[in-house]
Amino acid sequence: MTTNQHAAHDASLDDLYEEAQHWEVNTGNKTIHAKRLPGKWRRIKWLTSSVWLIFFLGPYLTWDGRQAVLFDIPKRQYHLFSVTVLPQDFWMLSLLLLFFAILLAVLTALAGRVYCGYFCFQTVWTDLFTWIEEKLEGGPAQRRKLDAAPLSKQKLMVKSSKHLIWLLIGFATGFSFVAWFTDVGTLWREFFTGQANNAAYAAVALFTVGTYVLAGWLREQTCFWLCPYARIQGVMLDRQTLVPTYDVKRGEPRGRLHKGNMAQARATGDCIDCNLCLAVCPTGVDIRQGQQEGCITCGLCIDACNAVMDKVGQPRGLIRYASLDEIEGNAVKPLLLRSRVWVYTTILTLALAGIIYGLSSLSAIDLKVLHERAPLFVQLSDGSIQNKYTLKLLNKTNDNLAATVSARATVPIELIGAEQPFSIKHGEVTPAIVFIKIKPENLQTESVPITFFAQARLPTGTDVSTQRESAFFGPAP
Repeated sequence: MTTNQHAAHDASLDDLYEEAQHWEVNTGNKTIHAKRLPGKWRRIKWLTSSVWLIFFLGPYLTWDGRQAVLFDIPKRQYHLFSVTVLPQDFWMLSLLLLFFAILLAVLTALAGRVYCGYFCFQTVWTDLFTWIEEKLEGGPAQRRKLDAAPLSKQKLMVKSSKHLIWLLIGFATGFSFVAWFTDVGTLWREFFTGQANNAAYAAVALFTVGTYVLAGWLREQTCFWLCPYARIQGVMLDRQTLVPTYDVKRGEPRGRLHKGNMAQARATGDCIDCNLCLAVCPTGVDIRQGQQEGCITCGLCIDACNAVMDKVGQPRGLIRYASLDEIEGNAVKPLLLRSRVWVYTTILTLALAGIIYGLSSLSAIDLKVLHERAPLFVQLSDGSIQNKYTLKLLNKTNDNLAATVSARATVPIELIGAEQPFSIKHGEVTPAIVFIKIKPENLQTESVPITFFAQARLPTGTDVSTQRESAFFGPAP
């Protein structure tokens, strides 16, 4: 590096050190009582949070006379509406996890920690808990006053009511979680009569306590110290990422605005130093000090600042979703010209295509063919060559079926052991042993391709089938 480069690097480090000194990270020494204000981003936050209603209501959806979505671990069956996924098809789970991991990376690269601000269960549950707290204890100032007040009958009643509601929400969370893994009707009948599985009671207790502690007590501390995503999201951002940003050029220098001179020209920037953006932040960071680890990009500071700008007659957008290049006045690269967008999109497309292919190619029955290796073939007394095969018939439906097995080859063959249909139980693998014979005059090569077919009729009258390739082996001609 040249002398000028060293000087620029040192100056850049000095700027970072100076900026970091103004960062505010609550280490748990105080309780953040964020002010709640209406606005565009608050409405969006409530709307996106409502997606979690699926978590509570999903187990009660029915499909074809049974629970629509049921992850039946003991039976190793995973029902998704009309599709039943068994462990043999779990390769799709890897693609699904890859899809959501890359989707999270895409959202972070484009709009920062938008998942944290609008969809994360910790954020949503904390927002719900603090909303209940405000309804019972009042606004931030009233809550601080109540916290500092000595214990009284009124305080005890209010605090007890709040914590009881929090625990009930935690219980509903745990109960709903368990309902995804067992029949919800059976769970309601057995849970409150002491007949449910011990794992169900343990899971509900764990989720009840976990939700109560994480959302009610730790709150933003969970994001700061327990969540790994807060640590790695910084490397996923770039100068083009849209995040809630304070327009320093427009806002500085800050200056208080008094009621008597609101119409007068200001010698300072548009920021009137009201600190309302700080007051509404659920993690207690000051967005005016730059992008920080505690910022979950929820946009609530934008609502607060826009409301103030409306009152003082200044244009909105002093705090807005913007990239670093936009704030600094640099050219903003179009979305389609960003290389990482194309890379992420390609991976997302491939993963999604794999999932769609897997779901669309799922058959009601599956067949695997294992060729006997020792011996590879035997020669019978009549000179015929015989091979032994173990068939594994998998029934993915909820009904017992009768499967008919057949085989085809390019030469005449005789299938032995499959004269009668095989009874295959639902959700289980049924083994069967069959033999194939070929007369020596029809065996012109050491191996002949064999195709096995399995066919069954569903109770609805629909025929389902599957096939598997194998081979027949014989002596060298």
